[in-house]
Amino acid sequence: MASDVRDRDQEVTGDGTIYATSSGAPPAAIAIVRVSGAGACGVATALAGSVPTPRRASVRALRHPDTDALLDRAVVLYFPGPTTATGEDLIEFHVHGGRAVVAAVEAAIGCVPETRLADAGEFTRRALANGRIDLTEAEGLGDLLAAQTESQRKAALRVAEGGLRAEIDRWTDALVAVAAKIEAALDFSDEDDVSDVPVERTIAKIAIIAQAIDHLLAAPPVERLHEGVRVVIAGPPNSGKSTLLNALTGRDVAIVSAISGTTRDRIEVSVVRRGIAYTVTDTAGLTDTPGDEIEQIGIERARSAMMGADIVLWLDDATPDRDEYLLVHARSDVPGRELSPPGRLEIAAKSGVGVDTLWEEIERRAAQLLPEEDALTINARQRSLLRTCTIHLGAAQHQRDLLVIAEEVRATLRLFDQVTGRSGIENVLDSIFSRFCIGK
Repeated sequence: MASDVRDRDQEVTGDGTIYATSSGAPPAAIAIVRVSGAGACGVATALAGSVPTPRRASVRALRHPDTDALLDRAVVLYFPGPTTATGEDLIEFHVHGGRAVVAAVEAAIGCVPETRLADAGEFTRRALANGRIDLTEAEGLGDLLAAQTESQRKAALRVAEGGLRAEIDRWTDALVAVAAKIEAALDFSDEDDVSDVPVERTIAKIAIIAQAIDHLLAAPPVERLHEGVRVVIAGPPNSGKSTLLNALTGRDVAIVSAISGTTRDRIEVSVVRRGIAYTVTDTAGLTDTPGDEIEQIGIERARSAMMGADIVLWLDDATPDRDEYLLVHARSDVPGRELSPPGRLEIAAKSGVGVDTLWEEIERRAAQLLPEEDALTINARQRSLLRTCTIHLGAAQHQRDLLVIAEEVRATLRLFDQVTGRSGIENVLDSIFSRFCIGK
């Protein structure tokens, strides 16, 4: 199976020796230009004169292979395959990080026969094809590269370090043992009728695995960490929504005016607070008698935002029709509005009084929507496959026929292989690796 995966992946990514800058975009103090493939040592010889001792930093003068012109003096590292990040021979040139230096070194590498610039994510894709990582680790690495908050980093790192793969491996080992006992029971069924005892034991073991998968599926999705908790501010015109948005974000992002209906459309602001990403949205004032077509469109968009919100901050004095709304009295410092209706958080948005208390309540609710600290998380692709696994395992638990149970177990094992990328991966690789940078 591993060779089949490798062959399919080579058809997609192509062969040859690839190169790219794997550090941040220049200018920088140091830039790392990475070369991977069968011709990596040839590139080192062409530019640096010889291949350094494996895994030992060597200072070399880099010269253009055609003109012999000096390009830079760099640290060169050689990592022999297959025990490398990509599973292939790997050369790293640690050069000075100016744009001209990096461009000159890359151009010189491109002059070496059978080399080409890497595609987006191709280094990681080769690591997958050569068995250095599995598909879940590759997806975790992609999320790690895109992480912008501490919670995103922690969730991505656990998957990138093999957390989900290890869990799948444990389930796989347990199901393989179940399948082996079923096969043994079927092989000897002609000598002695298969009793109900092994069937019950088999179903009990399957139930344990199904429960573990259900527990993982019940956790909040990782997409909430990536997209951020959606907080929508809603209420009638002139209820202090825009002032509250500015207070929550600490920026003057919305126009504040005593004139009713200043906000005609949604205003979305991204906020990161204590490692959690939020999208805070100000909406048009809700009224039963909109003045014009534009105001009507704004109200429709406000209601749509409320429907898709994780947390709604309700600024109307009237009781909303949804119990889960967070009731806020946002203008307690305005003359005539000092008295707050019952059950409201009192906020003086202009002065900032009560804003920290409101944030604490938002964070408390957000914590119930997000994965727990250091919890194992799964993405939509993995979730879909694992949910199908529970269907097969559930069907197995309602069977008495060992042949049928065995087929459900085999179907589950095939799905496990799709989760980790051991099979059925060719239709998802392009979409996964398109999110990676060129040098990863």
